[in-house]
Amino acid sequence: MKPRFVFVHGNSTSHWSNDWAIKLKAELEKLGFETFFETMPDSVIARSEYWLPFLKDHVHVGENDVIIGWSTGATAAMRYAEENKILGSILISPSYRDLDDELEKLSGYFDRSWQWERIKHNQENIALIWGDDDPYIPQAEFEFIANKLSPTQIKIHKGKHFIERQDFPELLQYIKRSYA
Repeated sequence: MKPRFVFVHGNSTSHWSNDWAIKLKAELEKLGFETFFETMPDSVIARSEYWLPFLKDHVHVGENDVIIGWSTGATAAMRYAEENKILGSILISPSYRDLDDELEKLSGYFDRSWQWERIKHNQENIALIWGDDDPYIPQAEFEFIANKLSPTQIKIHKGKHFIERQDFPELLQYIKRSYA
């Protein structure tokens, strides 16, 4: 049975569909994967009190699902995996601290200690993808997360925060290699 891919965008978002996400959804569906790409509730502040129950009770993310989380969406994916079994997660430009960003402080993801072993235990595959020149998240964040989760690591030269991207071939290649 092929996994389902659930896309969780970042905060400050009015709609899930940036250029590479639209193309990724189409490519995944061409490969025969089921997908869930929707705008999350409370999409600007991205509060955990809304996002985590939405993933569990509305999207029904479970053991055959891979969460593709981008930025705050990646942080949500890590928190979701603390309490729920999933097949895997693809963490694109995540952080584990609020980095003194007001929206991140309001989100609630950083109000308690991280359960790194539970995140690892509750899924089979974890990938960490980041740009070596991310203007929003320090490289030390990615190094710390990589150290805690031992994921497949994909560091992309001049990837920035992937906002400017029209497509994301490195992500699609990883998915094909790992799940096709």
